[in-house]
Amino acid sequence: MLWKKWEATLVIALALFSLFFGAGDLILPPQLGFKSGGDWWLLIIGFSLSAVFIPILGIMAHAKLQGTMFDFGKKVSPLFSVVYCYAVYAISITLPSPRTASVTHEMGVAPFFDLSPLLTSTLYFTLVFVFVLNRSKIMDIIGKFLTPAIVIILLAIIGVSVFTTSWDFGMATIEEPVSYGILEGYQTFGAVGAVVVGGVVIVSLNLKNESGSYVQKRTMIARAGWISGLGLLLVYGGLILSGALLHDQFDPDINRTGLVSAISAFTLGKQANVMLSILISLACFTTAVGIVTGTADFVKSRFKNSKKAYFITALIGCLLGVLMGQLNVDYIIAVAVPALMFIYPLTIILILLNALPEKWTSVPVFRWVVGVTIFFSIPDFLVSLGVSEITETVAQWIPLAEVNLGWSLPALLVFLIANFRVTQPKSTD
Repeated sequence: MLWKKWEATLVIALALFSLFFGAGDLILPPQLGFKSGGDWWLLIIGFSLSAVFIPILGIMAHAKLQGTMFDFGKKVSPLFSVVYCYAVYAISITLPSPRTASVTHEMGVAPFFDLSPLLTSTLYFTLVFVFVLNRSKIMDIIGKFLTPAIVIILLAIIGVSVFTTSWDFGMATIEEPVSYGILEGYQTFGAVGAVVVGGVVIVSLNLKNESGSYVQKRTMIARAGWISGLGLLLVYGGLILSGALLHDQFDPDINRTGLVSAISAFTLGKQANVMLSILISLACFTTAVGIVTGTADFVKSRFKNSKKAYFITALIGCLLGVLMGQLNVDYIIAVAVPALMFIYPLTIILILLNALPEKWTSVPVFRWVVGVTIFFSIPDFLVSLGVSEITETVAQWIPLAEVNLGWSLPALLVFLIANFRVTQPKSTD
């Protein structure tokens, strides 16, 4: 019986790992390490906070709510929650989905074929559209084998880098490594992924008629979450360390996708690099299909299960993919910064509030903390758009604003004040 419970826990852990471990995320950690010098461990801490810890808390929140993404914001108001959901899905089909096509072109097409990025993104999202309209178990079968295969190759790369390279680090070129790592972790879209599809795990358990009470299921998901989190930490941390150890092997101006390919070829040889490129391209494709399908499903549900709404949303998602997917990866990452500066702090706060005990997260607490988070995220959002005139003024008055985390302390302070006022007993004359 004990083994059965742990077997189920491990199955859930693997599913969660696959959920968060996007192929596009592989291009972020190595370059962090490449620029980190001896501060690589500080970057691991920062990156893990936003790319591992917060997403896993999102799963805990889903286990507690037993609902959908809409439930994350409904305590603020139903209208707010609907707007938030639309914003998250709009960002998802505009940025991370097209990025998968760009990664595929730079890693899986350009090194072998002389095709333009526009042609690659057009063919890529034409296939995505076909698969979204004709759902197939082939995607599930491919997904089950892709992630383990990629992880095996990555662990081999990390092993060769760590155990065969001298531990000699270059000069750090990143200031404030912890906060920089946190902001770079935004680009994984891990927290967004947690609120978008984390409920799938809950639904799957119920559909499989898993035995056990609500508390037992919640405990099982919590254990699985931490196991998958440790796996993510191992891979992300290992890739950051590998980039730091190989700092003197490549051109300092090498881009993210080029660095991943170069490290793979340097440690395992060209044949392994070709295999990794193919696997990453396939994994990117399944991710894009999942994002577009999830967005179309949401819009369909808001329009009385209209098939027409599903078709139009899928078409728009793929057209946006073609337009954005022809751009290079580094440009898409740069374009994503303003959207992430706005949506990510709000997502983090919603995850934290929903993960906390009910006695600390009343409706007034939700509304005040969310409102303050949005308000204090505006300066970071404007700065990311290039409105630099306000940077110095904001930095002078708001703690951590100089590292784009000016929303965090005000949100914490209002959370404490709101809870103090709510829990104060009313005076009687």
